[in-house]
Amino acid sequence: MAAVFLGLLLAGPVLLVTSSPLHELSNGTIPLVMWHGMGDSCCNPLSMGFIKKTIEEEIPGIYVLSLRIGKNVVEDTENGFFMDVNSQVSMVCSQLAQDPTLQGGYNAMGFSQGAQFLRAVAQRCPSPPMRTLISVGGQHQGVYGLPRCPGESSHICDVIREALNRGAYSDLVQK
Repeated sequence: MAAVFLGLLLAGPVLLVTSSPLHELSNGTIPLVMWHGMGDSCCNPLSMGFIKKTIEEEIPGIYVLSLRIGKNVVEDTENGFFMDVNSQVSMVCSQLAQDPTLQGGYNAMGFSQGAQFLRAVAQRCPSPPMRTLISVGGQHQGVYGLPRCPGESSHICDVIREALNRGAYSDLVQK
């Protein structure tokens, strides 16, 4: 039951935007490009792989491209943490431009940082055209600090949070 609900929750917005008559594939669907968040990968069967499969089951015939940044799932996950975002966006722009199925346009669904990165794709890469961006947990207005630690007193957690707050704007992290 929970899986059906999750499937409808995720496929619902896609169903709404795929009903547009613009640039449909011969089967009446608009392709979907998905970009995962930090710590995930394109194809994990418990996360993005499951979401891709659910959308394909709910919208028969839809072309779903779950973006992989790297040669394999391990590289994809590592690159989500360590690869320069501008390099990732350039790679994706090139990948999308070379995919013949996307040339008439596509809808995009980004999860967490993947939503922000797809926003950069929409702004920087006009071809093929992105029709709609669905953002799931994207931080489009930025992030301020790290969440407070649970409980009344957790000194170790507070020290870690303070160190992360200080390091977030270092040259190493910003590049």
